[in-house]
Order: sequence, then C-alpha cells, then structure tokens
Amino acid sequence: MTARIVVLASGSGTNLQAIIDACSNGSLAAEVVAVVSDQPEAYALERARTHHIAAIALPRHEAEPRAEYDVRLRAVVAEHMPDWIVLAGFMRLLSAMFLDHFAGHVVNLHPALPGDLPGAHAIERAFAQHLIGQRTESGVMVHLVPDEGVDDGPVLATATIPFETDDTLESFASRVHAAEHRLLVATLITLTKETAR
Repeated sequence: MTARIVVLASGSGTNLQAIIDACSNGSLAAEVVAVVSDQPEAYALERARTHHIAAIALPRHEAEPRAEYDVRLRAVVAEHMPDWIVLAGFMRLLSAMFLDHFAGHVVNLHPALPGDLPGAHAIERAFAQHLIGQRTESGVMVHLVPDEGVDDGPVLATATIPFETDDTLESFASRVHAAEHRLLVATLITLTKETAR
C-alpha cells in the first residue's frame, strides 16, 4: 500500500524535493498527492507542478483569524485524503482547528535538537552562539505535531551536527539542510512501513 503524503511548505521546497525524489526512486513507498503553500510565489509550488503534483496556493486573507485560516487549510488538505501531512518549511503555527482533525498524522522538521532553539532562524541562531563560544554542535529533528506548541512534539528522529573550525554560516547551513533531507526521508520510510502493516 502506497502512503499518501500532503506537504505544506512556505519556501523553496528543498525538503519537498527530497521526498519527491525518494518516492520516485522507490526508496519511499509513498506518493506526494498535494503541496499546499501559504505563499503563492513559493518555489515549492513550482516543484510540485514540475512533477505533476497538485499545487495549491492558499494565502491567508487580510486580518483573517488563525483558526479560520486553519479551517480552510483543513478542508483543502482533507480533500486529498492524506496518510501523513509533512510540514517542510511551513512557516505558520497550526491551531487545534487543523491539528485535532489530523491527530497523530502531522510531522514537522526542525533544524535543531529537541528542546533547543524553537521557532524561526534556528540555524542562524545556532551559528551566532557558536561564534561566541557558547555552542559546539546543533542538529535536526523530526517530530509529531500534537498541539500548538512550537517545535516540541514527540520526537521521531534526530541527527547531531558538530560545528567545524572553519565553518561559515553557509557551510554549516548546507550540512544542516543535507541532514534534514536524509532524516526526513528516513523517518517517512519508517512511518509509511508502519502505516502499511
């Protein structure tokens, strides 16, 4: 049985691409059935179109309450009957109006270790701490999203990324992104195998 995945993304979609590639080469027994973005110009939508995947722009209306947006998002996602919803660079906090409907099936990727650097710009914040001698490593985690907490749901997988002596922000970020791609795909392989049982 092939798992159905809906990806929510706000940016360029490199993690989306890693998922699409894993589906295409057969290592991930799944299909990305839709990509939804709150940013109509997000390159993630173009990646979806290139691979003939439903690409849906769903921007927030001006002054629209978060819960109302999440009701609209819930309806769009539900139409595609996903087994898993993957937040791959989706820069909005989801409310219970969305999460309760898909309880136990929403997966997030965060470029830091559990309990560390929640929220946006985690890579940049980790590197800044490294520069002043406060940090020797950071990492990546994949976790479930049960509620409105920020980057703190049940952990599915982690990877530690040490800083190197000659690291620049760009070199460190490149290693983090590579680790994200590997960890996210590996976690989805595990989850979809469990779904198929």
